[in-house]
Amino acid sequence: MNIKGFLTAGTMLAGLAMAGTAAADTPVTFQLNWYAGGANAGFAAALVEGYYKEAGLDVTIVQGNGSGNTAQMVASGQADLAYADAVAVSQLIAKGAPMRIVSTVYQSNPNEVEALKATGVKSVKDIEGKKIGVPAGSSQATMLPLFFAANNIDESTLTLVNMPPSSMVPALLQGSVDAILGSVDDYQIQATSKGAELDRFTFASHGVATASTSIFASEEYIAENPDVLKKFIEASLRGWSFALDNPEKAVADLKATFPDMDEKLAAAQLAAIPELLCSGGAAFVGKATDAHWANTQKLLSQVKLLPEGNDPTTYYTNEFLPADSALRPCK
Repeated sequence: MNIKGFLTAGTMLAGLAMAGTAAADTPVTFQLNWYAGGANAGFAAALVEGYYKEAGLDVTIVQGNGSGNTAQMVASGQADLAYADAVAVSQLIAKGAPMRIVSTVYQSNPNEVEALKATGVKSVKDIEGKKIGVPAGSSQATMLPLFFAANNIDESTLTLVNMPPSSMVPALLQGSVDAILGSVDDYQIQATSKGAELDRFTFASHGVATASTSIFASEEYIAENPDVLKKFIEASLRGWSFALDNPEKAVADLKATFPDMDEKLAAAQLAAIPELLCSGGAAFVGKATDAHWANTQKLLSQVKLLPEGNDPTTYYTNEFLPADSALRPCK
């Protein structure tokens, strides 16, 4: 073979090798609960820092518009692997939806009541008789009965206004509603960035400390892709660890993944998250304790959001998590 022929053959072999490497990357589509921001920085970090690639995964991250909507997408077969509030997911599982939570990132929900200080809402009971903005398709809406029951709030006195998430903060600032059902990691940051002074009452500190935003998947996807699922979870939790240690770079990774994202807002969101990742008695990021799940089941069953007496493991499994030695400890 002459040199030209050798080079041609070598080029063909190199091309085949490269094609083989590309083919080895398993495509994974991951559906988020919300629009891109600090609340999902760990996943963008796992993508841009190459953790998914190292695991042999070709991951596409898709933005969402509410935990309730994302949970419904997996329940109806429109998505296989996703991220949403554990309450919304567990409710559908209890009704027979074939899916399971496989890693809990937010160990406590970020939900809260937010009111302008000028409104005079100084306690959760003060929202009685008020007009409250509720984000449609959200975990806040799902958890309202539990929040009302835990705080002896007479729902009949309230005017609840369902509205698109993008309308929540403007409605509060313009006085269209007296308060909104917001979140530590998003709505309050949007409002305060516009100069608003708020009185805030978190669900977690007012009787509703439940396991929250989690990675979950359809039972079919779990059965057919157990190794892919393990790799995805491990790489995702590496991404979250990176984001906690390198918040500025994680925000840059978000921007690289979602160019339209607001970097300043995302940085503030990410700064509000660490306390949520290690609450509820968690020993490791990404792994809720059995006791926390048992308490979540107890709380939710008290207001009929979940059936009484259910085994909490109906909703979750730790089978696909890395060994504790490979997880980031909570300090």
